[in-house]
Amino acid sequence: MDTFNKQTRREFLMKTGLAAAGLGIAGTSAFAVSGRYSKNSLPHWKGFNLLDFFSPDPQRPRPPSKEDYFKWMADWGFDFVRIPMAYPYYVEFDRSRNITPDEVYNISEEMVERIERLVAMAHKYNLHVSLNLHRAPGYCINAGFHEPYNLWLDEEAQKAFNYHWEFWARRYKEISADKISFDLVNEPAMRDDPNDQHSPVRAIPGEVYRNVAKAARDAIQSANPSHLVIAGGNNVGTTVVPELLDLGIAKSNRGYFPAQISHYRAPWAFADIDALPEPKWPGQVGNRYFSRALLEEHYAPWIEIVKQGVGVHCGELGCFNQTPHDVFLAWFSDTLDILTENGIGYGLWEFRGSFGILDSGRADVDYEDWYGYKLDRKLLDLLMKQNI
Repeated sequence: MDTFNKQTRREFLMKTGLAAAGLGIAGTSAFAVSGRYSKNSLPHWKGFNLLDFFSPDPQRPRPPSKEDYFKWMADWGFDFVRIPMAYPYYVEFDRSRNITPDEVYNISEEMVERIERLVAMAHKYNLHVSLNLHRAPGYCINAGFHEPYNLWLDEEAQKAFNYHWEFWARRYKEISADKISFDLVNEPAMRDDPNDQHSPVRAIPGEVYRNVAKAARDAIQSANPSHLVIAGGNNVGTTVVPELLDLGIAKSNRGYFPAQISHYRAPWAFADIDALPEPKWPGQVGNRYFSRALLEEHYAPWIEIVKQGVGVHCGELGCFNQTPHDVFLAWFSDTLDILTENGIGYGLWEFRGSFGILDSGRADVDYEDWYGYKLDRKLLDLLMKQNI
């Protein structure tokens, strides 16, 4: 929260006041928000991330989502899906070598139609769809693909970023904001070398992020001024960005705090997974005491901007399958309570897989057979409690 803490409270509230005044679609009557969730200008959308287009290589696909998934989501009371996309998935180029800047523009109609079919299935069951560039031209929090430039530093990358967003906005120019939104880039952060996974990650300078987000917003809203645009928190999605608060852009945070619980023994998150202390909730973990109070402190800046009229949604949250199930559920219950009390909806990472409610591969769960899938009924019941 370094960026947030550098401001005085007065400066912060002045900026959030501007945000409430200029929030655009995220603060209008387009969304019916009432009662328990009236504090947040975004609806209390609840649902899942679907990873069909998460890989940059379409030859290495994830198991495709089935129509039954959407039916079950709707039957269980969920109303939201987020689709994180890697732009190389739907771009044509010679995959035997690194992509060139010119090839970033070679959008494949065939691949786009695959994405559109998934969106259409979600809409069939009245689910809001959030399209997200998990890998944008010049940036991804994950390794696995060689970028030709840096989104935060290079104008050429920013032009390509805007081109992709204008493309998607025009594909859905007739679709209303209650059915689709555009989540600019997953877990933004500054990395000097976007292709070096070991390059240190830090917060993007606020004005740099503002300029990139504003140009992308303008590209999207050139197709439809009412399109809903969402920007992730800074420093890998975790911190409020004051410089964005007057742009009429909704915000997305993360529900992975603390990582010693959410990503326990995740090899991509920790260099030495065997050195990690045993997770507890609540309890002493290493040199910190983990409790609900710690969560409340962490989410306080997000709750502050919700109170000022800024729309906030938690685009990703969840827990890797190595955390003991009882610890996971205790921590997750507190996380969901804090978000729900402030009208902040969520997208569980993921529906099916190691973080999901189906086929998560946990060793300490008594799974329920669900049409051939292994259902984590306790997790589903916990999520459904927030749907009432």
